[in-house]
Amino acid sequence: MIKKTFIFLVLLNCFQLIAQEKSDYTPKIDGTIRGKYEYFTESDEHRFQIRNARFSVRGNISPIAAYKAEIDLSDEGKTRMLDAYVKLQTLDWCSFTIGQQKVPFSTDNLRSPYQYYFANRSFMGKQLTNLRDVGISFNFWNERAVPFNLTLGIYNGLGLYTQDKTLQLKELSYATRMVLFPDKPVQFSLNANTISPDSIRMTYYNAGISFEYQDFHFETEYLLKTYSKNNLLENNYTTGYLMMAKYDIKTPKMQNITKISPVLRYEGMTKNLKYDVQNSSTIAMKIDEARNRISGGLIISLNKPFINDIRLNYEHYIWEDGSHADSKFVAEFVVKF
Repeated sequence: MIKKTFIFLVLLNCFQLIAQEKSDYTPKIDGTIRGKYEYFTESDEHRFQIRNARFSVRGNISPIAAYKAEIDLSDEGKTRMLDAYVKLQTLDWCSFTIGQQKVPFSTDNLRSPYQYYFANRSFMGKQLTNLRDVGISFNFWNERAVPFNLTLGIYNGLGLYTQDKTLQLKELSYATRMVLFPDKPVQFSLNANTISPDSIRMTYYNAGISFEYQDFHFETEYLLKTYSKNNLLENNYTTGYLMMAKYDIKTPKMQNITKISPVLRYEGMTKNLKYDVQNSSTIAMKIDEARNRISGGLIISLNKPFINDIRLNYEHYIWEDGSHADSKFVAEFVVKF
């Protein structure tokens, strides 16, 4: 009852005031294409891959309403519907979004592919989080005194493709994300999320710091994931961390290259238990093994008007048994239009 009352009051408050004016109702179409080549040094194997072929349409339909629909025609060879939501904003400090969307958790999890610093996502962004779900989120922001951005979300907790009309859930997923000093050189984020699509409830906690100074960028994140009682893991928790840095070297004398950015990332995770949700009635458990990885390389940024990067990386894996399986060289070409 308390949860239902909270949702009702927030919606009522948002609809009571006048929205900021929006005059442009022309749909905007954009997309991201990522093609890559990988060479696995331990096994002497190769592969080419279209990692993403995303297309989206977004726009405003009234002074208070906006929309977005995004599809990936080649998410590792599969077609997936990603974002599909309506966003309403009737206040200059509050909005809410209903539909399929990224769950507000972890800075690296919330990045789009064209915003990545490396060809492959971090463990934080792929194995440990990778959260997109159907539900509603409320966003509040403040630019005075202590600037912050706060997001609260309620979701099905089953991820994508679990929206058949007979679906009824006793347990929902809840998430919150607070970013202090957004758009400032130093930012702090605090995140929490809890899901229980089957018998084991999983609760995530995450904290992150990012730092910008001139052409230098640094960020770090730490994750703690706890589980309700189970016999699948020796420890009743999972931890993960990452540290990464980037430095932009401007190249004004090069005709087709605007900058070259060396990047370095160190990350790790302990054994991770997660749900593999195929549909609302087929839910299996999966275990990701513990691992560490060092990634380094270059981002070669080509001239505008579109984002067009070449990412050259080497990834050195260290598994729990000491092996370096999956270590590889990666060359990726990215365009965002």
